[in-house]
Order: sequence, then C-alpha cells, then structure tokens
Amino acid sequence: MTRYAFIGLGNMGLPMVKNLLGADHQVQVFDLDAGSVEAASRLGATGSKTLSEAVMGTDAVITMLPAGPHVRSVYQQLFELVDDKTLLLDCSTVDIDTSLWCHEESRKLGLRFVDAPVSGGISGAEQATLAFMIGGQAEHVEQARTYVEPMAGKTFAAGGPTTGTAAKIANNLMVHINLLANSEGSQLAARLGLDPKVFHDIVSASSGRSWAQQVWYPVPNILETSASNRNFDAVFRADLSYKDLGLALDAAEQHSLHMPATELVHTQMADLRAEGYGHKDCTLIAKYVDPDGNLEGYTPEPA
Repeated sequence: MTRYAFIGLGNMGLPMVKNLLGADHQVQVFDLDAGSVEAASRLGATGSKTLSEAVMGTDAVITMLPAGPHVRSVYQQLFELVDDKTLLLDCSTVDIDTSLWCHEESRKLGLRFVDAPVSGGISGAEQATLAFMIGGQAEHVEQARTYVEPMAGKTFAAGGPTTGTAAKIANNLMVHINLLANSEGSQLAARLGLDPKVFHDIVSASSGRSWAQQVWYPVPNILETSASNRNFDAVFRADLSYKDLGLALDAAEQHSLHMPATELVHTQMADLRAEGYGHKDCTLIAKYVDPDGNLEGYTPEPA
C-alpha cells in the first residue's frame, strides 16, 4: 500500500483520488475548498486541515493546481515539509518556467520531483484512463510511473525535466484547434441539411475524426460526455482553455514561432471570458460560427 498526499481536488482530482483508493492505497487530501475535502473524505480519503498534515508520512505527493503561481506557492511550502523519501509529482498544467523552477529547487534541496501533467479530461479521470506525460530524471520518472498507474490508461516517459509540461502544452494547443474544426464543421453540416448524428458517424469513420470530436462534440444528444447536453456547463472551463492557450503562445513567442490557429482560438476563449462565460465550457466557442450567436443546446444565461 502506498501513502499518497493529493493537493488540489476539483473536477479532476476527486475521481483521481477515488481510483487511488479503489486500488487499496491510503490518500490524504488537502484543498482550500472545505467542500472538496469533505467529498474526498466521503470516498474514503483522510481529510487534512493543513498542508503539513496532508503530507506527513507520505510516499508520494501529487499536486493538481490551477496555474503557475499556485504551484510555486504550494511548492515553497512543500520544500520545507518533505524529505527525499517522498516523490513530488506535479500534475498541473503550468508554464515551462514554473516547471523548471520546481525541478531546480528540488535538486538544490536533494528532493525528488517530476512534472507529470495529464490528458483525458474528467471522463479519463473517472475511468482511470488518463495519459500521464512525465518529465524528470530517468529513475524518478520510472518511480512516478508506478505511483500513477492506478489512475492511468497510459504513461509516457517524456524525457528530462519539463518535457512532460512541454508535451502537455503542445497537446492542449492541438485539442483546442480541433475544437475550432468541430465548431465550424458541425454548424456547416447542420446548415447543409445533414442529420447531426449521421454526420457525426461519418466523421467518426473519416479523416475529420479527433479526440475532441469523439468526446467534446458541440452538438446535443450525440455524446453523453458533451457539455452541449447541459447548456454548456463546464466539462473544461473556457477560462482554463484561455490560460492553457496562453502558455502555448508564450512558448511560441520565446521560440519565434508563428501560430495563427492558436491565436484565433485563444481570441475566442478571450471573447467568452469578456462576455462573462469563462465558467462555461470551452466548446461554447461554437456559438461564434453563427453571426447571431445561435447554437443548438445553448440558452444564454440571464443578465
């Protein structure tokens, strides 16, 4: 039995904790949201009131936090609370500089750290089919692969420090560009008189197929996992998409790359945020295909 600390719960963290518990491991949890800690406790985790309480005596600490500043803040505390017996795994989606800082500070203190972001969304977290992209020293990466196995469908040794983070940034760029394709293709097909289910089946067997099309398609009553069935309540929030795409554009600027498709979908996420819909699902960008903003499955929220 492995003793885990899980820091940062939310939509992804809770099902990940559930899978660790289902594999007969011990999990201590901490989150600033007391309701999330209570929910994890109902699953069988041990709720902690402080970060130090959560990490006490653990073999592995998993962090799943919203952005780079949160990661830096938490790790500044973790570095004073753990020793080299504990492996630190950051599963957050952050900028390269934050990931590199975590690696370098860990090395200076003689601690073990890997960047280990995940892909697969809430459904992947629930079904224990997440893809883990792990970067760090080779021996630490192999240890991390063992620790994440109860939550994973696949694990990848991405390479040295920050390569897991780099893979996640590039992957998220690609899935969001696929969102644009789904937005425009689904709406054009509807205007051309195609049955939505028949068209989705055609794309599923054709070259337009993608993960986003198979899981996040922005048309209701086709996929159970689509936010379009629930008025685009968030499966993956638009403000998180905006953040992730910003990470890609920042990296592109540092390396003098031109990425117009990424810029376009980033702008649409910015528009959702400006309209007050940052809390809604990222696939709501499909409403921008119609100049009037009409979209099947979407009813605007009252002002």
